[in-house]
Amino acid sequence: MLIQSVEYGILKGIQCFKLGKFNDIRGFFAELYHLEELKKVGLSATFIQDNISRSQKGVLRGMHYQVEPHGIGKLICCITGAIYDVVVDLRKGSPTFGQWEGFYLTEDLLVLLWVPVGFAHGFLSLCDNTHILYKCTAFHNAEAERSLSYCCPKVNIQWPEEPLIISEKDKNAPPLEKAEYNFIYKEE
Repeated sequence: MLIQSVEYGILKGIQCFKLGKFNDIRGFFAELYHLEELKKVGLSATFIQDNISRSQKGVLRGMHYQVEPHGIGKLICCITGAIYDVVVDLRKGSPTFGQWEGFYLTEDLLVLLWVPVGFAHGFLSLCDNTHILYKCTAFHNAEAERSLSYCCPKVNIQWPEEPLIISEKDKNAPPLEKAEYNFIYKEE
């Protein structure tokens, strides 16, 4: 099964990969993660933890990140349902600092979204019983965990639907001008 890099968006470092699928009368089969195939299309991150979440329609999770030296990269896939996945560039010195980009991830599209260290990440569940699987490059560290307001006027994320269920932590996350981050943009 081949993995194809898909050209998406404006934020340097964010990558999408379309998974090859084998379909027949039983359904389909796909390799979700294949180290060598991902290396061929430019992703060579080392993953040390897998996470899964289930959300109902209208749940908003985000915008989350971990400050350095505990920064975390995520490789995200929607297993069932659908999400609108959003990333915000928090790298000081980046030409796209403070800008956001959104991606529709669904069980039918079967796309992997790579979110490297230096970006806040969140998503809005568009269906009931949506399952997201994501591979992480670092362990969760509660002391390094930070959030950015999902409705920060300066960032101005355009969610496709009004979020219905938001944790207190996410409701109270600071706007960009008050958020704590320590990422530095590096030219590749």
